[in-house]
Amino acid sequence: MDKTKELSKDTRNKIVDLHQAGKTESAIGKQLGVKKSTVGAIIRKWKTYKTTDNLPRSGAPRKIPPRGVKMTTRTVSKNPRTTRGDLVNDLQRAGTKVTKATISNTLHCQGLKSCSARHVPLLKPVHVRARLKFAREHLDDPEEDWENVIWSDETKIELFGKNSTYRVWRRKNAELHPKNTIPTVKHGGGNIMLWGCFSAKGPGRLIRVKERMNGAMYREILSKKALKMKRGWVFQHDNDPKHIARATKEWLRKKHFKVLEWPSQSPDLNPIENLWRELEIHVAQRQPQTITALEEICMEEWAKLPATVCKNLVATYRKRLTSVIANKGYITKY
Repeated sequence: MDKTKELSKDTRNKIVDLHQAGKTESAIGKQLGVKKSTVGAIIRKWKTYKTTDNLPRSGAPRKIPPRGVKMTTRTVSKNPRTTRGDLVNDLQRAGTKVTKATISNTLHCQGLKSCSARHVPLLKPVHVRARLKFAREHLDDPEEDWENVIWSDETKIELFGKNSTYRVWRRKNAELHPKNTIPTVKHGGGNIMLWGCFSAKGPGRLIRVKERMNGAMYREILSKKALKMKRGWVFQHDNDPKHIARATKEWLRKKHFKVLEWPSQSPDLNPIENLWRELEIHVAQRQPQTITALEEICMEEWAKLPATVCKNLVATYRKRLTSVIANKGYITKY
């Protein structure tokens, strides 16, 4: 990409002389082989400042010309995973040599910044269609209907590890003070599996699953410990094999449980995911040191989750559905 060459001072002066002689901008451009827009710019500068010399600039000229900026922005818009090295090479082939830092600064000026890509569930076309169908079918459901849903899910809470991450305020060179560190052990130090449920009225039962859960264990949890379904209420769970097994479906049918038809790969549509995050934060703040302590603290913190939080998660459910539709069926911020 060749940069436009600056006109010599002699040429700029000739443009002014011809203008004073009464020639039009088009005629001057044709005579000197200069664009009409350039002729006009030089004449306007001369009329304003009575000079054709370069005026003092506010800063260093941009290293990437406008065409290069457009090309770079267009490239990362089409492929956000393009690296700065790739962009440097693209510009070099076009005749502009820049550094990676210049690439970053240029993209920042265009409102783009490098961020870690978020991990989200893999959505196949069938999943996208099912999510859109669910959102459209339930978009106009009254808020009262969602208040009668019991939401459920399983989660893993680690003793030490990513779930225990938090930020600290510290002074310079105090990063290794015990108060400013998070203790870790090899292989995470263990974890516990939990099954829980909640409704707009508040958190429901939270149960530790000590073995690998199968369909029989899942039905045992539902039958003896967890659910107290009232008439007209709806039970939600995802499409995990043990949830949709024939025996589980038959058990739910015999118990006269109405089950919410659920689109696969849709954790962002289940508000209990927000409660799990709340639980993780509160548990991490207490820094349990053993598996036994971890379980006890999880139970205590779950029971303390405010009913208002649960109610608000359900009250704003329509926004989740709207976001799914707006995002054409793909994963949303929820």
